[in-house]
Amino acid sequence: MTEERTGQERRATIWEVAKAAGVSHQTVSRYLRDDPRMRPETVARVAGAIQELDYRPNLAARSMRTRRSGRVAVLLPAVATYGPPQILGGVIEVAHEHGYTIEALTVEGTAAERFDRVLELADSGQVEGVLALAPLPPASEHRVPARAAIVASADYDESFRGVGELADGSPVAELVEHLADLGHRRFLHVTGALDFASARGRRDVFVATVERLGLGPALVHEGDWSAASGRAAVHALPAEDRPTAVVAASDTVAGGVVQGARERGWSIPGDLSVTGWDNQQLGAYLEPTLTTVQVDHHRLGRAAMARMVATLRGEPTPDPPSDPLNTIIWRGSTGPVCDGRGGEASAR
Repeated sequence: MTEERTGQERRATIWEVAKAAGVSHQTVSRYLRDDPRMRPETVARVAGAIQELDYRPNLAARSMRTRRSGRVAVLLPAVATYGPPQILGGVIEVAHEHGYTIEALTVEGTAAERFDRVLELADSGQVEGVLALAPLPPASEHRVPARAAIVASADYDESFRGVGELADGSPVAELVEHLADLGHRRFLHVTGALDFASARGRRDVFVATVERLGLGPALVHEGDWSAASGRAAVHALPAEDRPTAVVAASDTVAGGVVQGARERGWSIPGDLSVTGWDNQQLGAYLEPTLTTVQVDHHRLGRAAMARMVATLRGEPTPDPPSDPLNTIIWRGSTGPVCDGRGGEASAR
């Protein structure tokens, strides 16, 4: 039985872990290196001993001895958004599964300045890899040092705006089609800031879907991701022959739409159905609850760190996840068209 330690005593050693697990210290070292040749029962014994003793490897000593620190730096956008914290959660999950620790950093400045920081970290000897949540500048292709692995996410552009799957607006087609099935024939889309590929993607899919279904005209109000732009879009609507459904570019914009509708005396969804995007936590607790699009940023983080692990181990790049990134969550803010709806007077 291992003697009980207090918080002031020294940390457990690898030899103590080996003794508690009934194995050699070399076997414990193999466990810490994720040796795939170890037998499952041996892995279980070593893992149990590590947990019992609260063993933590001496990373500095291990780095000097093996040139491995077990640490990966992750560069996050300096401007807080909804995605990066969730992406980081996925990164950390995969890192811990493979025995790595994460150091998250935010870096301001231009793409070139951020890449200079990437090079500094990669050449420091303190981390085994650097995972950047933005593409590297084109000129950096031949400047990557051999001392640490560098992986750049393809999910954000140089200004940390969503691209690729994050800019896929295809769920908007499903939103419009379902609302059309509920009887809606006049639609409005309130965009995000159109310098974002994601905002342009959602707008383009909205216009194409409305036109394809013969529900035109495809009404579009240019917004800026703010609740104020959603509210302004509703106040700009005519009292007669107004849209009966609004597809907002984000949950924040949708919140402004709901507020504007109530100021005009319109009920949600009785007089106006509203959808958002992002599945912000508050949307599930509004009255009515907000129909939205769930974006699995956690999955993006797991996929990015899986690429990093494969790079560190010299393994083939894993296939991308097959499950959808975006999922519609239908809630109380959408419903069928009610008789007599369409004029401001009748909505009061």
